[in-house]
Amino acid sequence: MKKFILLAVTTCGLVACNNAPQTAEEVNDSTTPLHLLKPDYKVPYGELTADEVKADLERVFSYIDSERPKGFVDADGKEVPDNKRLYPLEEGITLQRGAFRIASYEWGITYQALLAAKDATGDMRYEEYVFHNLTLLTTAYYLFKERDASKSEVADAQMEQVIHPRALDDCGTMCTAMMKWMKRYESTGEHKTTVEGDFVHFDVTEDTLINNYFRFVEHGQYRLPDGLFARHRPQHNTVWLDDMYMGIPTIAYAGIYFNDPKFFDEAATMFKNFVKRMWVPEKKIYRHGYVEGLAQQPTYHWARANGWALLTTVEILDMLPENHPDREFILNQLREHVAGLCALQSSEGFWHQLLDRTDSYLETSATAIYCYAIAHAIRKGWLEGITYGGVAQLAWHAISTKITEEGKVAGTCVGTGMAFDPAFYYYRPVSAAAAHGYGPVIWAAAEMINLLCEWHPRTNDSGLHYYEQEQKNPAPLFYLTEDGQGEAVK
Repeated sequence: MKKFILLAVTTCGLVACNNAPQTAEEVNDSTTPLHLLKPDYKVPYGELTADEVKADLERVFSYIDSERPKGFVDADGKEVPDNKRLYPLEEGITLQRGAFRIASYEWGITYQALLAAKDATGDMRYEEYVFHNLTLLTTAYYLFKERDASKSEVADAQMEQVIHPRALDDCGTMCTAMMKWMKRYESTGEHKTTVEGDFVHFDVTEDTLINNYFRFVEHGQYRLPDGLFARHRPQHNTVWLDDMYMGIPTIAYAGIYFNDPKFFDEAATMFKNFVKRMWVPEKKIYRHGYVEGLAQQPTYHWARANGWALLTTVEILDMLPENHPDREFILNQLREHVAGLCALQSSEGFWHQLLDRTDSYLETSATAIYCYAIAHAIRKGWLEGITYGGVAQLAWHAISTKITEEGKVAGTCVGTGMAFDPAFYYYRPVSAAAAHGYGPVIWAAAEMINLLCEWHPRTNDSGLHYYEQEQKNPAPLFYLTEDGQGEAVK
């Protein structure tokens, strides 16, 4: 009896199967090229076009452009009309504020990035933004400096930081940005800041804002006996990795701006002294802080600080003469650092807040700096595009997911001091209001546009690869051919 029941159930099951709708053929190794199944990537993966990057760049620019200060405001917060003569500057008038400060190290980076964006796209709006803000800032510098000369502090807090810088953060990247900006107009002989309407015209050839900034970088910032930048914060004689970028590119570019090679030597020597103290060779990344004289150094590998170091490296290579004796050392340091960083890139394309701690959060601004620096180094021939093109592009794909519809950059760690324990770094807040994300993302976008004009990313057997020769076969590739057509996957 039991055998009969089993037979009946089996028979009914077969009938049901025969009456059910026919399904697709089972996916298995015999019926399907399984290597072409679409993976469940967390960020975009595969081909990327310059136009796609430009669209992201445009959203970010539209946002910051909507927030830029237009001019001056009176004591009631009302805009001062363009046709109102500001000289001498009346009490109560201050510089208008947007979502971001007009003069900060974060915005010094953004100005440089916007100049690069103009060069990459040909869109003059990016350069006009820089011209507007830096012209406004230079005008404000002279107006506030004269009005508040007899006071211990300038009435406008932002202008106090500009006129009387107290740290490299206040002046280093701003000085570099302004020198690069002025250098662009050198051939035209335009060395005056002019403001439209009835504003006063200032001759800035002598007591310039650039000189004011550079005096602090060269002579005002505290240094160790060997000339290395240091701070009495949080401990006496603390070296910050951040200060590689806050000061070294400024000194190196001074060699170009002032036509004085001694600044190239000073920048290269300081670079080597930073490496001597901050580089951790077994991990091929830098520590964030170093306290002179300690036998046991605190060693936390903060991502954005490593970004400042990497950005310094590509900047100084751009600025040093090709025959400079320290150039080979710096170039080798670039390659070692990139190798160390690439070993730590996450599967989503980002890098972690603490680079070697995968349970720390994924951070946007550092990822953008690495993206820019690696893409730039490929274009300069310092890194192999075949090896590192995919790394830069994966980083860009990750960054693109953090650009909101309104153009804000999310996932950026806010301003960060230094601590000698991991919790401090793990729990630093992230905010789209943090200015640190905008310049790096704009710079990364500009350089990815350039890179995509010179290299040709394609998926080959599902993996992304960078090719110097464009691969024109629209089908998924498997083998390369001499004519650039490529053999399709079969």
